[in-house]
Amino acid sequence: DNAATSYPKPEEVYDAVDDYLRSVGVNPGRGGYLRSLQAEQMIFKTRKALGNLFNIKDLSRIAFTFNVTQSLNLAVKGLLQPGDHVIISQLEHNAVWRPLRGLERQGIIELTVIPCSEGKNFDQNRLKEEVRPETKLVVINHASNVTGYIMPVGEIGQFCRERGLVFMVDAAQTAGVYPIDVEEQNISLLAFTGHKGLLGPTGTGGLYIGEEVELQPLIEGGTGSQSQLDHQPELLPDRFQAGTLNAAGLVGLGAGVDFILKKGIDEIRSREEELTAYLYQRLIDVPEIKVYGPEDVKKRVAVISFNIADYMPDEIAAYLDDKYDIMVRAGLHCSPLAHSSLGTLKRGAVRVSPGYFNTEEEIDILLEALREVG
Repeated sequence: DNAATSYPKPEEVYDAVDDYLRSVGVNPGRGGYLRSLQAEQMIFKTRKALGNLFNIKDLSRIAFTFNVTQSLNLAVKGLLQPGDHVIISQLEHNAVWRPLRGLERQGIIELTVIPCSEGKNFDQNRLKEEVRPETKLVVINHASNVTGYIMPVGEIGQFCRERGLVFMVDAAQTAGVYPIDVEEQNISLLAFTGHKGLLGPTGTGGLYIGEEVELQPLIEGGTGSQSQLDHQPELLPDRFQAGTLNAAGLVGLGAGVDFILKKGIDEIRSREEELTAYLYQRLIDVPEIKVYGPEDVKKRVAVISFNIADYMPDEIAAYLDDKYDIMVRAGLHCSPLAHSSLGTLKRGAVRVSPGYFNTEEEIDILLEALREVG
């Protein structure tokens, strides 16, 4: 279930968190003493590693959050004004869908959803047709957490840049496992989480905010800077980082990103493609199993959802857990729009998401278990 949280982490991540808690253990940016400065330097190192990974030149434009959901809410609620129009795809997670629907119900925005038949096939022509004079924001899930389908982010970003639209990418399933370049792909806002492909601890994430974007803060409070002000400072990233950061987690995140940079994103992506192809080909060979999403593994991340004949997804997941200690996800995966595109909204599906540290032998055990179910 790496699509939910990657496990295990690299040993370097465990060591970094333990070392920080034991050897530093203070609040970064809240004191002039040596350990506080050391903590600040360690977190800056994480910021720099993320800048290298995503080609972000101005590191102050990376605001740390506690997860991608907070990042997405910060972007949506900090950007949109009454009368704005937003376009999203049918593969969006509830972290995008719910806050936007909330703003729509309040009469603040209008929202358009671009259909994606069979959990893939994003229609770029439809996107062009739906743009209005009041359209401000396009939000795209870089890869579906249900079907694994990888969106044509580069092409969408180029279109948005030409039309003067803010383009936000939800990189929950791609950060750390698929190449992301905010400059080349014309990404205005990049929301990411630390505990999935970036191999860091839970409670970590961030939002890249392009120079062309002005946001209002989601949370206000102490920043350790310009404390005389009765409002949030304009200084970045402090403006969007009120309160104490998850310092130990962010140091661990930095170790995870360093691991990715050393291995190379291409090697990690290649390994996940191998595992995905190995699993996909064997699943489709079983007549009782219906697999969703793209057939070409190069068009998907390592996420495969399926159903087996008359069995409910939660029955399969419980069986795999109880008898084989295999962890898979069952249900709607917090993405009802995606399941609507598959026709599985009432039933849901079983989701398997191998990660870099999984093996073909583990997949063989899963397949044997599924044959028993079938």
